[in-house]
Amino acid sequence: MSSEPTLLTNSTLICGDEDGQVLEDHALLLRDGQIAAMGPSQRMRETHPDVDDIDLHGQLILPGGICAHTHFYGAYARGMAIPGPAPVNFPQILRRLWWPLDRSLSADAVRLSALVSALDAIRHGTTTLFDHHASPACVAYSLDHIAAALEAAGLRGILCYEVSDRDGPAAAEAGIAENLRFLREAKQKPLLSAMFGLHASMTLSEETLRRCVAAESNAGFHIHVAEHEADQEDSLERYGCRVVERLHRAAVLRPNSIIAHAVHTTEEEHEILARNRTWVSHQPRSNMNNAVGAMAWDSMLERGIRLCLGNDGFSNNMWAEWKAAYLLQKVVTRDARKADGADIATVAMRHNAALTQPHFPDRPIGCLAVGAAADLIVVDYQPFTPLTAGNFPWHVLFGFESSLVTHTMVAGKWLMRDRQVLTLDEKEIQREALALAPAIWQEYEKRAREELDH
Repeated sequence: MSSEPTLLTNSTLICGDEDGQVLEDHALLLRDGQIAAMGPSQRMRETHPDVDDIDLHGQLILPGGICAHTHFYGAYARGMAIPGPAPVNFPQILRRLWWPLDRSLSADAVRLSALVSALDAIRHGTTTLFDHHASPACVAYSLDHIAAALEAAGLRGILCYEVSDRDGPAAAEAGIAENLRFLREAKQKPLLSAMFGLHASMTLSEETLRRCVAAESNAGFHIHVAEHEADQEDSLERYGCRVVERLHRAAVLRPNSIIAHAVHTTEEEHEILARNRTWVSHQPRSNMNNAVGAMAWDSMLERGIRLCLGNDGFSNNMWAEWKAAYLLQKVVTRDARKADGADIATVAMRHNAALTQPHFPDRPIGCLAVGAAADLIVVDYQPFTPLTAGNFPWHVLFGFESSLVTHTMVAGKWLMRDRQVLTLDEKEIQREALALAPAIWQEYEKRAREELDH
């Protein structure tokens, strides 16, 4: 955290507040990791003449992006071939891609995939990330490897380990222990927090689910729900109810819990989610890639479900998720009115910020306001049509590109200036990650071929 005050002047502020304020030729005074004052540039210069003045030459300042659901370990899947014929559905993708990959991860792979993802986040202007981790061959202290990477990068992170029965009782026990350990230790880390991770209903027995809930009565859970019909089919066959009802009975659906995807859920399940005020995270690029369908975005919002936006391990370019969410609903419904741009912006900015707030209660995150955390990005977007509070979402949807991010800051500390990452050694991380990849891929291919033979 920087104790030296800084004045950012000659900028347009996209405040991210309830009114969606867009303030031209404004300035921010940053001090002790927070926004200490804001106002017109000339007035702020006159009021604070001795403060270092950084002229942004008309660039935009926005709150840093927030990702509500990601998987850092997926970094090692980029460019990797799946042995045999292409998977035909999502259960095959799990068994032939993701589960063999996460079983192949070493401590070094966990660390480097987190560093690679952190670099990607800084460059794309994403400053807070909810990660959902799995590495069955390296469970104990795996969250510490991720935490160290985020601390080195200077990013905020909310971490968990996904408990599952798919690797046997010892792995499930280790996952529970890792969640509990990190929930305690994260309290001492100012930029980090924790949740209790669960994989999905279809890989969790009644006993394991009961033990997880009994072990932690306060933390929110982070779990995949009904990403594919298989999750619902499993729950109906084994437990006689749908997934959301099962999780509701188990006391998993809390106001501080996140369920990811909820693609194949019913109106009755939506009522349960709304009543419990549980967060539902949408990952449109991933849903398209896995051919699982699309969540009922508009009806969920109308029912009052608290939607948020994640990326499921895709690049940390959250504006790409804005665009995918906007377009996907129009394709699947053939109704151009669906997924209104203003709703996309509300979910991506205000809802994601509200999701983050309980984890960092000392000051607001995700908005530009006096007293808010100085988590912000500078964007070199020079519009050739008016940019207003009313049309800002459509400037993002049809004009913003991640390459326009020039500066990234968290808690008053520059992580990137003039597109140069300051906190991490990009070349060294690339060298290490690339050197490790062949061993990870070789181990993955062996495990994937074993699965294929079965």
